Order: sequence, then C-alpha cells, then structure tokens
Amino acid sequence: QVQLVESGGGLVQAGGSLRLSCTASGRTLSSYSMGWFRQAPGKERQFVAAVSYSGSVTATYYGDVVKGRFTCSRDNAKNTMYLQMNSLKPEDTAVYYCAASTYLRTGLAAPGNYGDWGQGTQVTVSS
Repeated sequence: QVQLVESGGGLVQAGGSLRLSCTASGRTLSSYSMGWFRQAPGKERQFVAAVSYSGSVTATYYGDVVKGRFTCSRDNAKNTMYLQMNSLKPEDTAVYYCAASTYLRTGLAAPGNYGDWGQGTQVTVSS
C-alpha cells in the first residue's frame, strides 16, 4: 500500500494557473502508474490525467476536457507526481485526487483500477 498526499490547491481566477503535487510514502512511485481525478459536488469522479511508467518509458494520458491545458509529470527520484494546470476555467472547480494503480497503460482512465487514493485538494476557479 502507498500513502498519497496532495497539495497545491487553492483559489485562482479564470485564466490563471496552479500546480498540484502528489507525494507518496510507503512505497516507491516507480512501481505504479499514477493518475489525477477530480470530483465536483453532485458529479461523478472524472478522469483528468495519468502517467504510466514501464521501465524507461513514460506515457501520459489526458481527459478530453483538459487536453492542451494540463500537463501531468512525475519525478520518481522525489516520489512525487505533478499536475500543471493552465488556462483554468470555472468548470475546473473540484476536489482533485491523486491515485496509484498497478495497471501499466490501458485502463488508467477508470477510477476502479486504482487501489490507493489521496485525501484530495480543493481547486476553486472564480469567474
């Protein structure tokens, strides 16, 4: 089991940027694929981005609503994953969660394929 802690959320105006971090403890992040999800009040948890790691090859995946605006990356040496969010919109307002999965590539958009989750960090984008 890996413990995950998100940070970096906050209040930002539309068009602004935030960078979220997800730091792991308990196990090394290099053993997992990692994902970001978000959940707004009254809505289902939504896939945002994921980064897989298989040996020396890293691949990233994005939900359609954030493509071109968000960038997901990982620093295995720091046991940390990042989500750089640019051109934020009010509809990006949600609690953002990071999660760890043993899936290597396929299935990373499905929340059910992640076994460990952080507690979430609130992102609020004002218009």
